[in-house]
Amino acid sequence: MAPRRQPLRVASLLPSATEIVYTLGLGQELIAVTHECDYPPGAASKHAVTRSLLASDLPSAEIDHIVRASARDAHTIYELNAELLIELAPDVVLTQSLCEVCAVPRSAVQEAICTMPAAALVVSLDPHTLYGVLDSIIAAGEALNVPERAREVVVGLRKRIDAVRASVEGAIRQRVLCIEWLDPIYRGGHWIPEQVAMAGGEDALGRPGEPSTVLAWKEVVDYAPEVIVLMPCGFDDAHAAGRLAELSIRPGWDELPAVRQQHVFAVDGSAFFSRPGPRLIDGIELLAAIFHPHGTAKPPADASILRLTRNGGFEPYLG
Repeated sequence: MAPRRQPLRVASLLPSATEIVYTLGLGQELIAVTHECDYPPGAASKHAVTRSLLASDLPSAEIDHIVRASARDAHTIYELNAELLIELAPDVVLTQSLCEVCAVPRSAVQEAICTMPAAALVVSLDPHTLYGVLDSIIAAGEALNVPERAREVVVGLRKRIDAVRASVEGAIRQRVLCIEWLDPIYRGGHWIPEQVAMAGGEDALGRPGEPSTVLAWKEVVDYAPEVIVLMPCGFDDAHAAGRLAELSIRPGWDELPAVRQQHVFAVDGSAFFSRPGPRLIDGIELLAAIFHPHGTAKPPADASILRLTRNGGFEPYLG
């Protein structure tokens, strides 16, 4: 008989890692999360050991300026409550090195861990691609002593990916532009171009596996996207829609095919696209429902999709 697994004390310093822990059925072992860990709802009851130093209601251009300055100065826009983390004494800390400005840097975590009486295992989850995200679920499962459970989760996620890909096979693929930030415009990076392709779209401006980078407006105009999906990092669909003016004031906006055809959509970037966790698969299903509304792929039940109307407002999109 296999030895009985001993519960762990787990600290998650990433919203995506928090979602992975819950997906693995270990939510009761989470003792610390970030201030952004809002899913599943139970995460809100955990100790938050981070806080943001940045006001989210600033114009997009100003937020981008602050984030760029933070990266140049080797600072972060998030602060770690090291004293509380040490007091909670986790056995495992899930963190990242992928983005030094969108989460607490691993160096700060390591510095806090070094002062603990008992050393915690620090696991850095740093995927750049969609299948890398699935591998990170396996890595988390191994660190948390539930490797078989993690493999079962990944098998299920792969089956969902395969089902979407099969449902759009042979369908006409429209030119898609995914916007991760509105001012300046950031193209979809890392796993987002893969999500688009798996959902039956064509993202010729995306760079699979690479960080999101600034896109010149002329490139957008020349590309003439047939579908535009607003998914700004850190914002939900309503906040994304509320920042449309940062795009619509640009010359030639009204002439873009996506605008003329009312194929501009606002989605929850935080939930389904920004966080490298299990809900990226929900994001693929969501995109497939946008690109191919008469197909079999359906968006997740808790997903809200907004579509631009002719009068410049947004309305719920039902497919």
